[in-house]
Amino acid sequence: MSYALGVDNLRKDYVLKGETVRALRGVTFGVKNGEYMAIMGPSGSGKSTLLNLLGCLDRPTGGSYFLGDQNVASLNDNQLSEVRAGNIGFVFQSYNLIPQLTVAENIEVPLYYQGRLNAANRRRCRQLADMVGLGDRLKHRPTELSGGQQQRVAIARSLANDPFFILADEPTGNLDSATTQEILEVFERLNNQGKTIILVTHEDHVAARVKRVLRLSDGLIESDVLQKQAPTSVTAE
Repeated sequence: MSYALGVDNLRKDYVLKGETVRALRGVTFGVKNGEYMAIMGPSGSGKSTLLNLLGCLDRPTGGSYFLGDQNVASLNDNQLSEVRAGNIGFVFQSYNLIPQLTVAENIEVPLYYQGRLNAANRRRCRQLADMVGLGDRLKHRPTELSGGQQQRVAIARSLANDPFFILADEPTGNLDSATTQEILEVFERLNNQGKTIILVTHEDHVAARVKRVLRLSDGLIESDVLQKQAPTSVTAE
């Protein structure tokens, strides 16, 4: 099985008030195509830093980061932006939908910014809306949708550019337990179809649904565990 991404001795330092903070102190792991994993860790563990690096939102101080065969660790900001737009699908806790746009238009946004919004891709975006159960809501705007429906739009949007992987940052953080289960079921269906998903969460009951859990502590990997079988229901803590 090939790898969607891999990091080797990834490090990130910040300078705050003259002090060097080592947020990541040498992290090494790979994510195979088709994996479904969670990244966890307490505040200050390096979880947010790793999220930003994996999402090409920041550059590491040292080490390597491969997306497919490309080492993106040393790219400049413009190059990172191109890689981010073409290879990574983002799902955020706050949905980040554009309120003035319809469901269909929100899903199309990544393709619009890449200059790839043609008739064939418009049809594909409508298929993505169908896939997440919103085929009958294409002309609705975000304010006319529930939180769970808005997150479904965000998931469909994350797939518009056919990314190497989906990076979901606390995607159920604003949802109740029933809606959380619905969103996790969408992720599970996508993973069963072969999509690689990395889910960042602080909630154990959400992480229990994935196939692999990587935990960070003090900028290092504390554990990296394959879970044999994920539960099929979720209970809020």
